[in-house]
Amino acid sequence: MDDRQQQLTLWLNRVLPSASFTLTTASADASFRRYFRVHLAQAHLGHASLIAMDAPPPQEDCTPFVRVAKLFLDAGLNVPQVLAQDLTQGFLLLSDLGDDTYLSQLNAQTVAPLYQAATDSLIKLQLASQPKQLPDYDEALLTREMQLFPDWYVAKQLNLSLSAEQQTVMNNTFAELNRNVLAQAKVYVHRDFHSRNLMLTAQGNPGVLDFQDAVYGPITYDLVSLLKDAYVAWDEEQVIDSAVRYWQPAKKAGLPVPQDFSEFYRDFEWMGAQRHIKVLGIFARLSHRDGKHAYLKDQPLVMGQLRKVCERYVELRPMLRLLNQLEKVTPQAGYTF
Repeated sequence: MDDRQQQLTLWLNRVLPSASFTLTTASADASFRRYFRVHLAQAHLGHASLIAMDAPPPQEDCTPFVRVAKLFLDAGLNVPQVLAQDLTQGFLLLSDLGDDTYLSQLNAQTVAPLYQAATDSLIKLQLASQPKQLPDYDEALLTREMQLFPDWYVAKQLNLSLSAEQQTVMNNTFAELNRNVLAQAKVYVHRDFHSRNLMLTAQGNPGVLDFQDAVYGPITYDLVSLLKDAYVAWDEEQVIDSAVRYWQPAKKAGLPVPQDFSEFYRDFEWMGAQRHIKVLGIFARLSHRDGKHAYLKDQPLVMGQLRKVCERYVELRPMLRLLNQLEKVTPQAGYTF
């Protein structure tokens, strides 16, 4: 047991003074946060187990988690309840949404009902959106995210330097993507609304985790996180079908989505390109800075998603050519109409 876990145990003894419990590791995420399952000998407030979050200052701050949890709970989402907190030490005690991630449960039979539940939950969140409650997903943040790609994927993972011409192509692509993304209607954005952060629960499915980085931004972002997941691949027919199953009820509910689905799907794909570029950079950084190499195995899926979008839209073809140069890929002969 390390020092942080000892401190956490002492804190839990104070907030659960009459409870007997044991701790097991629940999960660790891509940040410095860790989660422990608190197994209770007797139920506490109706819970047989709880989750303790260890978010060590100064690397982590629990305040956004507590604030966003309330915002999302008020919107009707199934998020962990904050039962006790010590923001100074970086400890939270939360209700337990279980172990069954969407990722562990998704298959050809379950994908439609699970994604329908997820998009219903997403619409609920978006309908509750109010400006000035969350940080803006502005141009500076969008660009900073994409800059992770040249800084970490190109420079560190590929060990390459961009030429002036290549840098211009990348800058122009980032500007094109920002123009589209910033023109989209704004709502609450979870920012990691995907299969590892959605839980299959007995009631209120899905349980929603890892929302502390939520922002106010483009309406297609969370749908991209869900349907163009970095951890699970679906063919385009399935993605389009699921996108339609979000778009139709979203439009009916009065959310500001484009009236024409083809326009909505274009926005969705361009938002995807921004996210794919960011994720490739994040996965490279997790490996080369933090020693978390397991994320590298998910990069080919993300790169494939990025290539497909860049191939489809003429404005993004220069980026595809740049990717081919960086990856030493010879383009296949063919015709583009």
